Amino acid sequence: MKKNLKKKRIIQVTGVILILIIALLSGGSLYLQWYALQAQGNPRGKDINGSYEYMYETYPHIRSWADSLRQHKALKDTFIVADDGTRLHALYAYADSVTDRTAVIVHGYTDNSVRMLHIGYLYHHDLKYNILLPDLRFSGLSEGTHLQMGWNDRLDVLRWMDVANGIFTRHGGFSQTQMVVHGISMGGATTVCVSGEPQQPYVRCFVEDCGFTSVWDEFSGELKNQFGLPEFPLLYAASGMTKLRYGWSFSEAAARKQVEKCTLPMFFIHGDQDTFVPTWMGDTLYAHKKGDKEYWKVPGVEHARSYLHFPKLYTEKVKNFTEKYIH
Repeated sequence: MKKNLKKKRIIQVTGVILILIIALLSGGSLYLQWYALQAQGNPRGKDINGSYEYMYETYPHIRSWADSLRQHKALKDTFIVADDGTRLHALYAYADSVTDRTAVIVHGYTDNSVRMLHIGYLYHHDLKYNILLPDLRFSGLSEGTHLQMGWNDRLDVLRWMDVANGIFTRHGGFSQTQMVVHGISMGGATTVCVSGEPQQPYVRCFVEDCGFTSVWDEFSGELKNQFGLPEFPLLYAASGMTKLRYGWSFSEAAARKQVEKCTLPMFFIHGDQDTFVPTWMGDTLYAHKKGDKEYWKVPGVEHARSYLHFPKLYTEKVKNFTEKYIH
């Protein structure tokens, strides 16, 4: 009798412990998913006025150019509606003189189109391109419930590329544009993910700056760096929940696999002191890319700061690369 009671108690305690473990794991996984993909509501990425203030303080040389575009209403808004009904926004500007050269410029994690205006300046002011800068989902003026980490964003950017081609061909009377897609950080990973899809003939090349190899790799590193935790079990559980809730997993969202399918030229940029998206990720993406490619590993530079520290050299290297494919 006592043995039966003891056995029953052990089973009950074990059951309670398992329930607590499952509850903690579920709660921790949901928190990780919320922390990473909903970014506390993404206040930085949705603060348009604050983004302009930040850009003018960080890149003061772009102020007069951006202010002039805004005052003359040359920096225009455009919207599209995705297949799922999500309303998406982008900024665009025609070059000062009619041209078919066009850049689609993709922002990073918890950023927005305004926070890529320094790259807009590079292409529009310095290289005389038309530019289009989308707000990815849950960023800027675009709707959405969470950040896509570049994976499903690739499908939206492909749509924006087509929109840009339409806008700038109508304006110039061309049959098609000559287009480069340039992204930084999560936008770099988005650009790489875009590159692995079938491309329209107007797309000529890509520039990716400090993009990550996969969402799994990036979150694994940040889980360790920020919380001192291993991949197992939280990352596995959060990835599974993301698959159930949003239809994609962290391992599925792999720029590394996409770049292997890229058939167009790509220029890779990565700071050699980057710890947020570690430099080995840039090395890996470059190694996996077949065909025409170049790599600038920027000495002494941390994450997404290559243009900030070397604006003239950055511009020169982008110019030299794109001129090989866009005339």
